[in-house]
Amino acid sequence: MNRAAAIIPVRYDSRRFPGKALAPILGKPMIQWVYEGVKQARLVDKVIIATDDRRIQEEAQGFGAAAVMTSKDHGSGTERAAEIAQDVDNKIIINIQGDEPLISGRHVDSLIETLEDGNIPTASLMTRVNDTASIDDPNMVKVAVDINGYALYFSRSPLPYRAADFFYLHIGIYGFQRDFLLRFPGLRPSRLERTEKLEQLRILENGFRIRMIEVPHPALSVDTPRDIIRVEEVLRKRNHA
Repeated sequence: MNRAAAIIPVRYDSRRFPGKALAPILGKPMIQWVYEGVKQARLVDKVIIATDDRRIQEEAQGFGAAAVMTSKDHGSGTERAAEIAQDVDNKIIINIQGDEPLISGRHVDSLIETLEDGNIPTASLMTRVNDTASIDDPNMVKVAVDINGYALYFSRSPLPYRAADFFYLHIGIYGFQRDFLLRFPGLRPSRLERTEKLEQLRILENGFRIRMIEVPHPALSVDTPRDIIRVEEVLRKRNHA
């Protein structure tokens, strides 16, 4: 099986939570939790943090990560990851958003195993959420899939509308065939991408498919400062399990 490269694109100027990559979670910056989770993957041979901010680079290098400065002009994390992918020779690239401190190596490996099928250009993760009371939260990105597990649409709005049983929450990690990732910056940003502020919609709107993989996962990424408290609660329970 081909081993993959993992790239974690991180910028400092988050619109909803500036500097969140460096926000402390149980004594460690969030980006360190993401990095250490990805390092657990069996099928990854390198992990690179890609940033446009010296503060993040210095912090990452301080805990032993490979951290590379990239252009400040990228419109999305995927574009930033594509810049780094030009200089790696792995056929499979995993792109992990820097606000997923609960990500695990098992999740990364599941994407790599799926992308061994070279006919799948990109894949991502989702988890089932049975508490539909949270379906209106725009910070929770929902995904609808077809019967074969390919994404039909992603939205910050309720999806499906008035779902009474469950919905699928998108998890911010993508796997790419390297060749397709290098094509991504050349695809024109789509109307749906600009409207929803979701870069993955550029892939769908340009006629490509995203294979979604369902995994058990706490429905938590960090979008606002209050999310830190919720993540810490999960990590405390995990450490005492």
